[in-house]
Amino acid sequence: MAHRRGLLLVGGACICLTLLSFTIIHGQDYGLAATMRSVVSIAAITVTTLLSLRNQKATRSLREQADLLDLTHDAIFVRDDADTITYWNHGAEKLYGWPRDEAVGRKAAALLQTAFPSPVSEIKAKLHRTGRWEGELVHTTGKGDRLVIMSRWSLQRDERGRPLATMETNSDITAHKRAENALHQAQAELAHVTRITTMGELTASIAHEVNQPLAAVITNGEACLRWLGREVPDIEEARATVQQMIVNGRRASDVVARLRSLARRSDPLHVATDINEVVDDVLLLLDRELSSNRVSFDLSLGSMLPHILGDRVQLQQVTINLALNALQAMEAVPKGRRHLKIRTALSDTEGDKAVIMEVRDSGPGVNPQSLPMLFDAFYSTKTDGMGMGLSISRSIIEAHGGRISAALNDEGGMCFKVMLPVIEEAGS
Repeated sequence: MAHRRGLLLVGGACICLTLLSFTIIHGQDYGLAATMRSVVSIAAITVTTLLSLRNQKATRSLREQADLLDLTHDAIFVRDDADTITYWNHGAEKLYGWPRDEAVGRKAAALLQTAFPSPVSEIKAKLHRTGRWEGELVHTTGKGDRLVIMSRWSLQRDERGRPLATMETNSDITAHKRAENALHQAQAELAHVTRITTMGELTASIAHEVNQPLAAVITNGEACLRWLGREVPDIEEARATVQQMIVNGRRASDVVARLRSLARRSDPLHVATDINEVVDDVLLLLDRELSSNRVSFDLSLGSMLPHILGDRVQLQQVTINLALNALQAMEAVPKGRRHLKIRTALSDTEGDKAVIMEVRDSGPGVNPQSLPMLFDAFYSTKTDGMGMGLSISRSIIEAHGGRISAALNDEGGMCFKVMLPVIEEAGS
């Protein structure tokens, strides 16, 4: 208010001086030209005073807004289209450790040693196209600490629509990301323990699947010796027997390799994976369980299914868990009515392609009210269940960008469906 009064006083004084000067110089001789010059001068002073008042009001408004930005805990700074910092709030000073007078005028990316999630050209193109961008960045503070930042950018344009300045609002999520990584590590550890527990349940099947090809190798070896021990060795029969020994040896080796992959504790490795091969691997371990439980089995694998991006071991774990749950659920069902079906197919809903895998059983099913809770941690419909298998399976499938659901079959029993996105083909 004092500045406004001062401008008005200065403007009024200038007008008075103009009138006084006009009176002293021209006296009683008031010519038209002189009078018009005086009027123009007074008008100019008036317009200048009004513009100054308006500029003062705008400046005061901007200063108040800047003061408000200084009150927020977020780091906020403004940079021009050349990435030069023009404004640096108190939150930015506190987060990064750079005082305002040292930050203003510097290049933002160079000052903060910004690590971008994608090429800068792509980020700027999206910003110029939509006026906004947000994502995670890595910044370096004045002390050399690396921070994970959730950054939100807003673009300001001039009256012609050209990029003028960008306001960047940053929040430190370093602690949150550390906690998230710790949670993922804990989930991985729990999944590993569950795999080992599952392998314990499959001990009989594992022993059978290893012993069967080894016994065949011994039998074929004895037969080979008999063929070679004849007065006239039967080379062709011996060769065929040796070939069978090789096949059975490789089968035993495959079983051991799959067991080692299931037992290992390592970070997930997402590579192009054929879901049908995953199912085949699991069936090799489940064959004994199906036979001993007198379960009729129906396998329907889709042909020429596209690959998914996934971790083979984790997907095997999910498939084994769903199949074992189905077998355990059918223990109370008469042996002639135990049916298990595993199906894979391609789903193309509204242009979103996904590979689906269904595991159906003919067990008693569950109470419909229990369906929403089946995938909750520590919830189990079995008296001796820990309630972790389905919860871990959901975590694995969601980490693959997919979905897992459960429903009751019309004819009885349960159906678990897994949907996994396919790898996009080049040019599609």
